[in-house]
Amino acid sequence: MKKICAITMARNDAFFLEHWIAYYGAILGEENLYIYLDGMDQPIPPNSGKANITHCERVIGQVAASDRGRINRISDMASTLLKHYDLVIGTDADEFLILDPDTKETLPSYLSKLDIKCSVSGLGLDVGQKLGDETTIDGNLPFLSQRSYAVISSRYTKPVVLAKPVRWGAGFHRVKGHNFKIDHNLYLLHFGMFDMEMLKTRFQDKDRMEAGWERHLKKRSKIIRLVTARKAKDGDRYFGLARMIQTFCRPIFALNKPSMGRWKPVIKLPERFKKIII
Repeated sequence: MKKICAITMARNDAFFLEHWIAYYGAILGEENLYIYLDGMDQPIPPNSGKANITHCERVIGQVAASDRGRINRISDMASTLLKHYDLVIGTDADEFLILDPDTKETLPSYLSKLDIKCSVSGLGLDVGQKLGDETTIDGNLPFLSQRSYAVISSRYTKPVVLAKPVRWGAGFHRVKGHNFKIDHNLYLLHFGMFDMEMLKTRFQDKDRMEAGWERHLKKRSKIIRLVTARKAKDGDRYFGLARMIQTFCRPIFALNKPSMGRWKPVIKLPERFKKIII
């Protein structure tokens, strides 16, 4: 079994950070979690347990600049951790790498069997809320018992598992100087915009508004509108095609990132995903 840890950096994300700790802590062990809090004012999560918590001086700036600053710190931290671990999983606090339950394996055992030269990606699924059908999220219940729809998104097909020291691009969207590989049993679920009421609360976050996040948050709310307006397709029928398209289609400005062009398929998550506790 390979030795695996998980790393994240968060600011004003207490809700997701607690779920991040619960999910990855149950899989990898709390002692193998490394959490960097962006700002000395950030409270330590109440369920942090044995997780390694470090307060950092806040990365200040507009969205793009602050994202670059954060990912540079995380890449440095990941490089240090790879002196002691075989693999590092790096995600934002609202992102969860899952293994298809049909494999009947745990995520660590599955990753341990993979021959990862540099990195591996899961297929990106941007989970939304189907307004009128799905109610406001209850943080005490598993997310996937309350949400059933997502948009297959190349934006979240991220090389989040590293096997050697490299540099992530902003938001973990690419590994600089290296290609990516999408595994057929891994998925990266993004929950950042899966609840309209939560989204409205984020609009009231002064830190984000002052840093130019308002346009970004409005843009991300499109996922809820897409999921609500479109008829969802069977996810299993589209996953393979999406992996193939993302593998061979690349944006001209970043050839080591996946793309699906303008195609944004809304899918119903497989029923078996409800077995996954996030």
